[in-house]
Amino acid sequence: MDAHVKSDESQEPTDDQVRVAVDTFRLLVDPTRLRLLWALADGAELDVTTLADRLGVAQPAMSQHLARLRLAGAVDVRKDGRRSLYSIRGVHLRRVIAEGLFHADHTLTGEPPHD
Repeated sequence: MDAHVKSDESQEPTDDQVRVAVDTFRLLVDPTRLRLLWALADGAELDVTTLADRLGVAQPAMSQHLARLRLAGAVDVRKDGRRSLYSIRGVHLRRVIAEGLFHADHTLTGEPPHD
């Protein structure tokens, strides 16, 4: 299946699609990685120090999270002189994070489910 072709919602996902989706969800299980990706979700490019300060995480721990996300293809890195600037890769991951947080908000506030 071409990766750019939208799958029919009535069609069962392939084993590869399920595997990649599960791997993506595993990345989001960690609160620091979820917050990190949320910080990048607006299209910002941020360096390790800025992300560590914003999230209140030690810089070495932030670097480890970013390395894992980079290896998984969730973030891109661009060099700007000696700094590495990180950005979230693609709109799909942004949507997954936003929908997960919208779901959490509805659950916490008791707002009824909707389409």
